[in-house]
Amino acid sequence: MQVSVVVCTYAMERYEAFSETVESVLAQTYDPMEVVLVVDGNDAVYERVQEDFCHIDRVVCHNNDENRGISYSRTKGAELASGDVVAMIDDDAVAHADWIENLVAVYETTDAVAVGGDVRPDWQTERPTFFPEEFYWLVGCVEPGFADDGEEIRNGYGSNISFRRDAFLEAGGYDTHTGRRGDKHIQAHEAPVCIRIREQTGKGVIYTDDAVVDHKLFDYRGDFGWLVARSFWQGYSKRVMALLYPDEDGDETDYLRFLFLDRVPRRLKGCVTAPSVAAVLQVLAIVVFTGAVGLGYLYALLTPGLLEKVQTVEDQ
Repeated sequence: MQVSVVVCTYAMERYEAFSETVESVLAQTYDPMEVVLVVDGNDAVYERVQEDFCHIDRVVCHNNDENRGISYSRTKGAELASGDVVAMIDDDAVAHADWIENLVAVYETTDAVAVGGDVRPDWQTERPTFFPEEFYWLVGCVEPGFADDGEEIRNGYGSNISFRRDAFLEAGGYDTHTGRRGDKHIQAHEAPVCIRIREQTGKGVIYTDDAVVDHKLFDYRGDFGWLVARSFWQGYSKRVMALLYPDEDGDETDYLRFLFLDRVPRRLKGCVTAPSVAAVLQVLAIVVFTGAVGLGYLYALLTPGLLEKVQTVEDQ
């Protein structure tokens, strides 16, 4: 089974992290494998990529004619790929050496059409004392209770997701109305393509603990204001998802039930039995972040013509 790993990047200030990502992919224990590098319309970055990586036999390089966004770039990478399976990793993540080997193991032992793995936080600064692990999903990492090993889920995380290439392309790839594009970022980026693949094949994403990548969390991801804003736009994006995929039932109710009936009571008990400033701050952060998500959803709900605005983003 040949695997193609797609890595997309777009900005020179991310090049050092991107290079480390690519090196970790090239160091995988699994073979046969190719690496597809997609630069999103930045000629200076593409020149560096050509100089550093494009001379390697198993590396395919491409530069978009303009900034088209992460969703377009990942789909383009899958189109250029030749593997039976196409795996995606963010340009600020580092794969463990057996990452691909462990993803492939699931494909070889099941009838999976998509497999996702563990995304662990790699703080590039000290983790903020107020940050609750229940909200690691805000920064693109797997949170406690996300899934059991071998469980079928709706969608995985963008730093560690893979698909059978034919199923991915038949489903139309990523939805270009979602995902990062310049300073525009409708979140819930992975969900749309996973939903369409499930509709097409009847199968969801299989989660495996064994396939691991470390996701770099830079200083700004620990800024309280940034996290509140991120929560708000997560809520906004959930409303966009509800409009784009009206027949899809989300898992938000189950998550809120788990959060407020399991995790918060545990934390409150901890505040009593082993009180600390950090413990109190993290409970308060859970309340604030959850409230910001709700406000974002409400804002989107009250925004006239929201769906039309989202669907015309590519023309802006």
